[in-house]
Parts: sequence; C-alpha cells; structure tokens
Amino acid sequence: MADIIQLLPDHVANQIAAGEVVQRPASVVKELLENAIDAKATSITLVIKDAGKTLVQVTDNGSGMSVTDARLSFERHATSKIKSAEDLFNLHTKGFRGEALASIAAIAHVELKTKTENSEIGTHLTIEGSKVISQDPAVVPKGTTISVKNLFYNIPARRNFLKSNPVETRHIIDEFHRVALAHPSVAFQMLHNGSDVFNLPSSNSRQRIVNIFGSKTNEKLVPVSEETEILKIEGFVLKPEFGKKSRGEQFFFVNDRFIKSPYLHHAVASAFEGLVKSDIHPGYFLFLEVDTHSIDINIHPTKTEIKFDDEHSIYAMLRATVKHSLGQFNIAPVLDFERDKGFDTPYEYSKKQPTSPSIEVDSDFNPFKEKSKQGNINFPFKRENTTSWESLYVGLKDENTVVSNIGDIEFESEEVTGSLFESNDVETGQVTFQLQNKYIISPLKNGMMIIHQNLAHQRILYEELLKNITVKEAVSQQLLFPLRLHFSKPDVEIIEKIREQLENTGFVFSELKDETIEISGIPVLILESHVVNLLSQLVHDIKEEVPDSGFSQNDMLAKSMAAGMAIRTGVSLNKEEREHLINQLFACKEPSVSPNNKLVFTTMDSIDLDKKFM
Repeated sequence: MADIIQLLPDHVANQIAAGEVVQRPASVVKELLENAIDAKATSITLVIKDAGKTLVQVTDNGSGMSVTDARLSFERHATSKIKSAEDLFNLHTKGFRGEALASIAAIAHVELKTKTENSEIGTHLTIEGSKVISQDPAVVPKGTTISVKNLFYNIPARRNFLKSNPVETRHIIDEFHRVALAHPSVAFQMLHNGSDVFNLPSSNSRQRIVNIFGSKTNEKLVPVSEETEILKIEGFVLKPEFGKKSRGEQFFFVNDRFIKSPYLHHAVASAFEGLVKSDIHPGYFLFLEVDTHSIDINIHPTKTEIKFDDEHSIYAMLRATVKHSLGQFNIAPVLDFERDKGFDTPYEYSKKQPTSPSIEVDSDFNPFKEKSKQGNINFPFKRENTTSWESLYVGLKDENTVVSNIGDIEFESEEVTGSLFESNDVETGQVTFQLQNKYIISPLKNGMMIIHQNLAHQRILYEELLKNITVKEAVSQQLLFPLRLHFSKPDVEIIEKIREQLENTGFVFSELKDETIEISGIPVLILESHVVNLLSQLVHDIKEEVPDSGFSQNDMLAKSMAAGMAIRTGVSLNKEEREHLINQLFACKEPSVSPNNKLVFTTMDSIDLDKKFM
C-alpha cells in the first residue's frame, strides 16, 4: 500500500494556524497591540480602514527589532517570550506562542518598519502570503510599525464570512478597550477612516475608564480593593442603579490580561443579589493579581480563558470584597432603613456644647389691627358687606323637603361583585377581559381568543414605525425642556449614523456631538422617561448585529424601538384601551406574529373547553 501521509507545505500550515489565531480583523488588532505592550511601548497608535478589512496599522515607540529579529519574527513558533516549557507557568508577557505574525503574514499583505534605540538605521520588510518580497534598510524612528493590508485576500471564503463594517468595527473597539483598560499608563490613540475615535493619555485606572466610557461614568464607580496572600483585587464596580439588561461593561483582568470567566462573573453577580433585578447585569472593571504559577493561560487559542488552581477561594474572596465595597460606600442596604443622613451631626459640631435658643416676643403685635396709610393710628378691620347674603340660597329647595322614595338616594361606594377578572364590562358592544395584566381575553362566537398584550403592541408599533421611517411622515411632540443625555463617544457616533431614521420616527435632535445628545422632540408614542432606555437598547442592538444600509437596517431599527416602546407585562388596561389594542392589531398586515416571529394570539373553541370537563 502506498504511503498517504505527507507533510503540509509551510504556507498551508500557516493558513491553517491562521484559522485559530486570526478569525476577524479584531484578532489582528489584539495580537499587534499585545506585541506593542510586550515591547515596553509607552505610546501606541492604531489606524484602521474599512473596519480593518483594508488596513490595520499599529505604531509603537517600544524597543524595536534588529534586522535578524525582524525577519525571524514571521517564522512559525519563533518568539522571544519563552525558552522552555517551564516558562509557560511563569508568564509575564502577552504573546508567547510565536504564531501570530506568521499566521497574519499567511493571509495578508504585511509591511514592517522597525528600529532599535541603539541602531543608526532600521529595517523595512514586505511579506505577501508568507512570501518575503523585500527586506531593505530604511530610515525610521525608534519602535515598530506593522501594517496589515487586504486581510484574507487569498482566502475569499473566509473574507465572505466577515460581518458588515459596523459590526467588525465594534469588535475592534472591544479589543482596543480590553488592552487600553489593562494598561492605563500607556497612551493610546485610535483612528478609523481618518477620523479620531479615541485619544487616551497616560493616566490611572479610574481616569482611563472615564476617558473611554464618558465623563458621566465617574459618578457611577464604586472602588473595590483587597489584598490577601492568594489574591490582590483592585478596580471598580458600577452602582446598582446603573446596571443594564445587556452584558456590556463587564471586564475581568488577571495579571493585566483580559479574560472571560462565567464562574467569577457569578461571584460578582451574587454580591449584587438583592440590589438589582434578576434580569439586570451589574457592570464592573476588576483587576486581579495572582501568582503566575497558580494559573494556566494556555488552555484556549485566544488566551481569554484561564484555569485557576484554587477557584473556590478566589470566588469567595471576590464575592466578599465586592459585597464589602458596596456596603462600605453605603450602596448596599443597612439595618436602619429609615435613617436620614440629614440628621447626622457634622464632625465640626460633635464636640461643641449646645446652647439654648433665644426667644423674642413682640408684645405690641396685634393681628386684628392694620396700620393706617395716613399715620400710625390703628383701626380695626372693616366688616364685609353682607346685605346680599340671601343670594347664596337662591335656587335651593326648601330645607323641609322630604325624600319620598328611598331608592332615589345614591351612595358613593364600590360595587362588590364575584367577577373573576379585574373589571366587569357587561355592557353593550365588545366585551374583553384582562388576565394577570398580561393577556387580553376576547369572547368569540364559538370560544375565546387570548392575546399577548406586549407582543400585540410590538406588532402594531413595528408596522407604524416602519411606515414612518419609509414614508417620513412621523408626528413629533415637542418638549418644554429639552432632554440632555450623555453617552460614550462611540455610542454617539452610532446614533449619528441612524439619525435620519430616528428623525423619521419622530425624534428631533437639537445637538449631537462628542458625548452629549440633546433632544427637543420625541415620538408621540413614547414617554419622556423611556427615552434613555430606548436609545441605550437601540445602541446595544446595533452593536450586536447591524445590517447594511437599506430596508434591512430600517427593519432592525423598527424592531428594536417597538420592543422598547411596547406595553409591558403587568400594565393594567381599561376597556377602551383593550378594545383599541385589538382593533389596531387586526388592522395590521401580519397580526398573528410579532416582529420577532412569536405567536401574538391563540384561539380556544368550545369543543376544547368541553374536553377539559370530560
């Protein structure tokens, strides 16, 4: 039998390895930023074009590379971070496998410019698909600049699987946040298509969080700090009232490396138990330091998962530390729930002796005297003219009138009924009932119809919003005092991109810049108090998966806004509101399903009811 096993060519092996290391442009950003950190850079600039599909460029002022190192860095399993297998359990650097640059060079056009501090001249290296095109000396500043162009140019199938530019940009910004938060002492700058997205100066952890997520974040942070023999914890958690329905601002860092850990997340969530609702996720920025020998970070290709030797102890310490911080800063409830801080004695008055208040009495004061305009002579008040007092009783019956029929007397009291539902609408016309403030029941000729009020209202709003966005005939209600909202800079840019569609639904923006949004008009279907939550949910939906421009984007906006504006479960509706909701529902084009294809109503005929009693 002929031999069938053969060694793969290097360029094929590199492309296969690239499938694990480089999944999207954000993967390239992560690897290059981490290399810059390992090179002891104090200033890093990230430049991307077309969401990284055309260009990803990272420039740093780190140690740079020699001519030999520059060429060798693109070979497989070539690294300066480790020398033996034992070094894997004593890592203080980011990249250590030596596969990143080799994998990136296998699927893109790579250009490297680098120079060490002691060298008079640097190196300019060009590689296309693992093939070295040129290597020349060049005059470049100290540090390294790597440009990755035309990602996946030689693997069209992988390129076709990339998402739209806004989605890929969102992933790049996430990776940028993770590296920037872990290293606040390093200055970062990010540019996308020529525009400045982030400009983060060297600072501390709190300032870095505020610079990334907006100035209003500062008032949301609660410091967390604890140090034991096993674990050192520093960082911040967000106050409970600023929790979100989505898991957005949640960051764990172990030895300055971002990780994902559902186990540790549960520890933080349990510390917030009783402070937030079950469907609300608390935010946190927690930096953990442990002994490098007690963790294994080489269990996942992207190195975002870590195995701890003693997970249970870390869980208990993390939970206790967060809970202590919430209590220490009066975030968690205390025993005395009625305590009013306004009655606390200020510190500077704690040692002073109390003095009796002085009482002054004006013995000449007479409330029944008024001062004359001519002088100081007092006159009594004048009595009002009462000559026409009889007119007050004109039209009234004689007080001796006796009620002839006791049944004519009406009493103001609620009628006690044995109705199963909240209201008894036994009037002429359509009769509807509300069950558990969630379902609307409407009798039919041969049974009854059960309608989910929230899903029904979503369908109604969805079709109306979609029509307004398309036809551009929405009605807006003007606000007496404009709403001034604060979002992070990337969130404001997202709202700027969909501003036209939002204005077509009834929003009126008077200001939209930096981290501030001022709204002077809102759609008639939404309450002013719901605007912040609606826009926050809308931004979150766009971050998760925004389609390209066109009908699909309008469809997504209409779905998201309808879900945020619809009547919630638990809201009581009167008879007119229930009937109006039903009439609007069956005036829709697709009344049977919600915008997300969930069943809106179901029917139950008398035969089904009869079977229940057999």
